Amino acid sequence: MLGGCDPSATCTAGREAYSAAWVGLGGYGERASALEQIGTDADCARSGSASYSTWYELLPAGPVDVRLKVHPGDELTASVTVRRNDVTLRLRDLTTGARFSVTKHASRVDTSSAEWIVEAPSACVNSSSCRVLTLADFGEVAFLNATATARGRTGPVGGDAWSAGALELQQSPSAALGGRTSGRLAPPATLVLAAPSALSSTSAAFSVAWSEQAVQPEQPSAPTLSGSGGGPP
Repeated sequence: MLGGCDPSATCTAGREAYSAAWVGLGGYGERASALEQIGTDADCARSGSASYSTWYELLPAGPVDVRLKVHPGDELTASVTVRRNDVTLRLRDLTTGARFSVTKHASRVDTSSAEWIVEAPSACVNSSSCRVLTLADFGEVAFLNATATARGRTGPVGGDAWSAGALELQQSPSAALGGRTSGRLAPPATLVLAAPSALSSTSAAFSVAWSEQAVQPEQPSAPTLSGSGGGPP
């Protein structure tokens, strides 16, 4: 379950950027072929304006837009429940009272993991060709009462019923890190981060914050020539 605030995107004119905050089941393993998720997007258009939307997705199918309007700072709850191949996805805006619920039959499901995620979404041409989009400055997203239920037992994300791990998203703009340096010092690049905090004392709450930091790209080493040796020419 997700309980927290809808992110607020800080946008810059001329720069498109995207962010997604969601909860879901499955999809963690490298060979995973299914994922059940529901969440919100906070995106930035090239004009510098921000937009907010809601959606759900049952991979390998594509995302489905939800007609539930959200605003920056709204308090939301979300849940994903799987019974056999029936998936129930719920989203409720506690600030406005609006709610959404749907049950879908999925050809494949994955309940091997549970996730609470803030990330840069991907744009896909097909199931095998995707690219990760630029991460928007979403500020901070708080996950409260983050719990999971498995085999009849409910516990917090950091409970002793299962193992939990934190992942940090790091994104380097390719334009800043690529290209020739012509032997001169390259300008610092910006590393964009979406970093989770430590768990609360109840092990059921944490936050994910956007930040950026300057990093110095590595300089290419001086070229060398191989040979048989034997002393200076």
